[in-house]
Amino acid sequence: MNRNDDRATPDPDRPDANDTAAAPDAAGTGTNRDLHTGDDAGTADTRRTGASGDEGASTRTAPDRSADGRTNPPVATVGTAESGAEAGAPDADAAPTDPVTRWPVFIGSSVLILAVAVWAMIDPDQAGELIGAVVVWTSANLGWYYILTAAVVVGFVLFLAFSRHGGVKLGPDHSKPQFSLFTWTSMLFAAGIGIDLMFFSVAEPVSQYYEPPTGGGESIEAARQAIVWTLFHYGPVGWAMYALMGGAFAYFAYRRNQPLSIRSLLTPLFGKRLDGWIGHTVDVTAVLGTVFGIATSLGIGVVQLNYGLYLMFGIPEGVGAQIGLIVLAVIMATISTVSGVEKGIRRLSELNVVLAIVLLVYITVTGESRRLMDGLVMNIGDFVARFPGMLMDTHAWEQPDEWSSAWTLFFWAWWIAWAPFVGLFLARISRGRTLRQFIAGVLVVPFLFIAVFISIFGNSALVLVLGGDAAFGASAMDTPERAFYDLLMQYPAAPLVVGLATITGLLFYVTSADSGALVLANLTSRIDDPKQDGAKGLRIFWSVATGLLTLAMLVVGGIPTLQGATLIIGLPFSIVMYLVMIAFFRALRTEAAHVAGYRATLGTRAVAGGQSWRRRLRRSTTFPQAAQVRRYIDATAAPALGDVADELRRSGVGVDLDECAVEGTDIPSLVLTVHFPQEEDFSYQIYPVGHERPSFTYRHPGESARYYRLEVFAPTGSRGYDVYGYSADQLIADVLGHYESHLEYLRLSTAGADASVGDEENVVTDWHDDFGDADEAR
Repeated sequence: MNRNDDRATPDPDRPDANDTAAAPDAAGTGTNRDLHTGDDAGTADTRRTGASGDEGASTRTAPDRSADGRTNPPVATVGTAESGAEAGAPDADAAPTDPVTRWPVFIGSSVLILAVAVWAMIDPDQAGELIGAVVVWTSANLGWYYILTAAVVVGFVLFLAFSRHGGVKLGPDHSKPQFSLFTWTSMLFAAGIGIDLMFFSVAEPVSQYYEPPTGGGESIEAARQAIVWTLFHYGPVGWAMYALMGGAFAYFAYRRNQPLSIRSLLTPLFGKRLDGWIGHTVDVTAVLGTVFGIATSLGIGVVQLNYGLYLMFGIPEGVGAQIGLIVLAVIMATISTVSGVEKGIRRLSELNVVLAIVLLVYITVTGESRRLMDGLVMNIGDFVARFPGMLMDTHAWEQPDEWSSAWTLFFWAWWIAWAPFVGLFLARISRGRTLRQFIAGVLVVPFLFIAVFISIFGNSALVLVLGGDAAFGASAMDTPERAFYDLLMQYPAAPLVVGLATITGLLFYVTSADSGALVLANLTSRIDDPKQDGAKGLRIFWSVATGLLTLAMLVVGGIPTLQGATLIIGLPFSIVMYLVMIAFFRALRTEAAHVAGYRATLGTRAVAGGQSWRRRLRRSTTFPQAAQVRRYIDATAAPALGDVADELRRSGVGVDLDECAVEGTDIPSLVLTVHFPQEEDFSYQIYPVGHERPSFTYRHPGESARYYRLEVFAPTGSRGYDVYGYSADQLIADVLGHYESHLEYLRLSTAGADASVGDEENVVTDWHDDFGDADEAR
C-alpha cells in the first residue's frame, strides 16, 4: 500500500509537535465521525469508518454488556453498501442487558423437582422402594462407570496443569488476580468446610473401622484403612471435579467472554445449537444435579443439628423439628435475597471457618495430642501410598455392592452434583490466575485442611472405640448424625463445646441454603455479566423448592434416601462433564493454534516498518501526556488504520473501524475488526493505559504525573507493547503482522463454524475494569 511520506507523525521529543496537526477529514481518510453517547457510565462516543464502498455508510447497534461486566462498544455489520444504515440513528435499546430467566430451563427443572417432591410426600413407601431399586441396579451395573469417570477427571485436570495449557490465563492476558494469594487461598480453604464434613469426619471412620470393604473389621489395619478411605472420599478426586468445572467456567467467561452458564462450556462442540433444546437439556441436567446435591447436604445438616438442639435445649428429635430447621433455612435465604444482606451472610461464612478451627484446636489440645499428631502423619503417608490403587479399585472380586453404593459411588455422585455449584464460586474468585495456579490451588489448599480435620476428629473417635467404648461405636453406626456430638461430649466443658459446634453447623446450614438458592437462580438465567446474579424471585423460589425436596426425601427414608437419590441424579450430569472435558480441551488447543500462528509471523513483522535507532531511542525515553496521545491518534493512528480498512474493503472484505471512548480519560480507543464468515473474526485494538511516571524521569513544570501507553490488544487481552510514536507505515506493518498471524491461526486451526470458542457478538474492547484505578488517579 502506497502512503504519503509527509504524513504527520508526532515527535516524541516535542510535546507540542502535533498542536497544529489537522485531523484528517472523511474524504481524505474514508473516516466518518459519528458521535453517540450511551446511557451507561462506561459508554461514550463511537467513531466509525464507512461500512462499505459507499463512504459514509454506517450501521450501529446499541452497546451491550460483555461477559466480564464491561460495556462493549456499538458493533456494525459491514461489507456491502446494503448493510449500511443512516448514521447517527440512536438505538432505543442502549441499556445494559439484565439477567433474563431461561424459561424452558426453569419450567423443565422446577416441574421435575416439584413432581418428585410431591410424589415422595404423597406415597413415601413407593418412592422409597423405587429409589432403592434404582440404586441397587446402578451400583451393580454402573459402579465401574462412576469410578472410571472419577479417574478420568483426575487425569484430565492433572494433564492440563502440567501441559503447555497450564500457562493460559483465566482472563485477559494482561489481567491480574483479583485477590492476593493469602485471600484467595483463604477462600479456597473456606470452600472445603461444610456441615457434611462435621458429619462424616466422625461417622465414616467409625463405620469403616467396623465394616471395611475388604478384610476383617475391628483391627489395627481396619483402623488405618478407616481414615484413609475417609480422606479418599473427601480428597483430590472430588476437588478435581470442582477444578474441572471451575476452570472451564472461568476460562469461557473471563477469557472467551461467554455468559456464565453450563451451556457456554460446550460452545466449541455445539456452537449456536446450544440456543435450542441441546442447551436447555444441559442446563436442566445441571440444575437437577445441583438441587439434589444441596438437598443432600441440607438433609444431613437437619438431622445433625436436630440432635445438637436436643442436647442444648431438649428439643425432641423428629420430623417436626426438622421441618422447623428447613423453614428456618428458607426464611434466612429469603431475607438475604430481599434485604441485600449477602455481605453479612458471607461474613458469617468466614466466621464459620474460624469456629471450625477453634473446634479443631480444642480437640487437639484437650485430647491425646501426641497420638493425634502421630496419626495425622501416618494417615497422610498411607493416603499418598494407597491413592493410585484406590482410584480405580472397583472391588471386582469382593463385590461389596452395598458398601460401594453407600460410600464411594455416593460420594462421586455427590461431588458431581455439587460441581456446578462450587465451580461457579471458584471461577468467580480466580480471574487473573493461570490455569496451572488454579488447579494446584483447588487440589491442594482445601484438601490440606480437610486432611487435618478428618484425621484429628476421626482418630479421636477411633481412640474411643479402640479404648473399649463400645457404646459410642454402636451409636455412631446406628445413628451417625449423633456421632460428632457424642464425641464432643467426651471432652471437658462439653456443653460449651456442643453449643459452639451447633452454632457453627447452623451457620454452615443457613449459608449453604442461601448460596444454593443463588446458584440455582443463576443456572436458570442468562447472565452476560459474571458479576450479576439471577432475579430475586428466582432465588426465593429455589430456596423453597430445595427445602421442599429436602423434606420429601427425609419423609421417605432419611439420609439413606437422600444418598440414593444423589447417586441416581449424578449420572446424567457425569455425561455433561465428559462433554465439558472435550470442549475445554478443544478450546485450549484452538488457542494454542492461535499462538502458533502469531509466532509463525514474528519474523515478517520484525522486518516490515522498521524504525531508525534515533527514533527508537526517543520513543523509549518519552512519557506522553493525554493530549499528546489524543493528537497522535487523530493525526496518525486513525488515518493509518483507516487506510488498512479501505484497502481491505476494496478487496471485498467486511471491515469495521470503531473509535470508542475510554472511561476516565479523553483518549479514545481504536478497534479494527475484519469479519470472516464461519470463522473467528480478526480484531486489532489500540487502547490507552495510564501509568504513574517513573521517578527517574524529568517532568516539565505543569506536566501531569501520569503518562499513557497506547497498547495493542487482542480479544484475549493486551499484547504488552506500546505503539505511541510509530509512524503510519510502522503501525500498518504491525497491523498486517497481526492480521497475517490470524490467517495462519485459521489455517492451523481445525475448528469450524460450530467449534467457535468465542462469541463474535460479545467481544470485549473496554478494559476499564482492569486499568480503571490508573485512570481514576489521573
